[in-house]
Amino acid sequence: MIGAGYVGLVSGTCFAELGNNVICVDNNINKISNLKKGLIPIYEPGLEELVIRNLKQNRLQFSSNISESIKKSDLIFICVGTPTKTRSKEADLKYVFQVVKDIKKNLKKYKIIVTKSTVPVTTGDKIQKILTTKSNKKLFDVVSNPEFLREGEAIRDFMFPDRVVVGTNSKKANNILKNLYSPIVKKKSRYFNTSRRAAEVIKYASNAFLATKITFINEISNLCEKLNVDVTDVSVGIGADERIGGRFLRAGPGYGGSCFPKDTLALISTSKKFKTNLSIVKSTIYSNDNRYKLLLNKIKKILNNKIKNKKITFLGVTFKPGTDDMRDSASLKLIPYLTRKGAKVSYYEPTGIKNDFDKIKVSYFNNIKDACTNSELIIIHTEWNEFKHLNFNKLNNKKKFKIYDLRNLYSPSKMKNKNIDYYSIGR
Repeated sequence: MIGAGYVGLVSGTCFAELGNNVICVDNNINKISNLKKGLIPIYEPGLEELVIRNLKQNRLQFSSNISESIKKSDLIFICVGTPTKTRSKEADLKYVFQVVKDIKKNLKKYKIIVTKSTVPVTTGDKIQKILTTKSNKKLFDVVSNPEFLREGEAIRDFMFPDRVVVGTNSKKANNILKNLYSPIVKKKSRYFNTSRRAAEVIKYASNAFLATKITFINEISNLCEKLNVDVTDVSVGIGADERIGGRFLRAGPGYGGSCFPKDTLALISTSKKFKTNLSIVKSTIYSNDNRYKLLLNKIKKILNNKIKNKKITFLGVTFKPGTDDMRDSASLKLIPYLTRKGAKVSYYEPTGIKNDFDKIKVSYFNNIKDACTNSELIIIHTEWNEFKHLNFNKLNNKKKFKIYDLRNLYSPSKMKNKNIDYYSIGR
């Protein structure tokens, strides 16, 4: 596994758990040193125990020597980052191609090179072109095997996948990968062998569709607020239709994280190259990028346009529960704006203090009660389980305070019975 980041570390550890001998390689020497001691650089439930167990049983190794690791391996998974380029908004493949050059130098016997990094369509073609020489044509196969791991649920998603997609026209490579995945693909119908380009498109199309579902219900929630309709009723009502499905139909502050923002932008870049208009995906990106403005307008309304010196508490700041990932979290736009307007902002986050807020005036508390005491507005930002059954009257010693629930965790009628001034999304 080249790249011991989120995808490489989780996938490599799970492959080891299935009985394979795995080397996770990374050029970050400090990260590799910590991983050898069982110290995990990311927050992912259950991962630390799996890493330690497989380290002890010598099935999992960590190394910073890429050449030696390539020579020892039969399958090489490319799991490096593909960040968004600042100007063009397309996926930056420089790390992928650097790895490919390292593989080429060490290609002495047959190996399967697998892209697990999320890469635009035709990347596999480019990798094959870089690797191919007159003498080594039969020494490798390039395969696309996208990952579908949700942060906070990654181990479960790997071990019990909805589907495993393997993009290759090579029977040899397909048989080896089918055998590799056979312990976790209980139903034959869940293993999909497609062309390499199709596998590359599947990953982007999946994420773009899920992002669109989230954005769709968020826009419907805006309408529901005007109509005095509960968006949760609408979500259940449309989600019960098997053609639609209820997952990703929960109104909230918008999507974030490492995948949806990056992959929707990359898909649009690809569509431009191939002169195709993906208007729905464009609209999804635009709507999600501007959602924070609607939330800020609501916050202003709740506070009667008086933000200065108001004590505002955020419960959770990550983009979703079960992860410490802050990428494209709505809190990164909401909190700086409120502090600029003179609000006294504090937050409690189960995964600890965030250096994303180092340059602004914001207070971190390591328990909910201290964060909420004397708060005039409590904003439930992230859907952590520990926020679902709070006694707000005990947490806050103020007689009058307000709650803005961005995750619709509480019942408006029950809050009304407790004399709490409560606001939510689309209700």
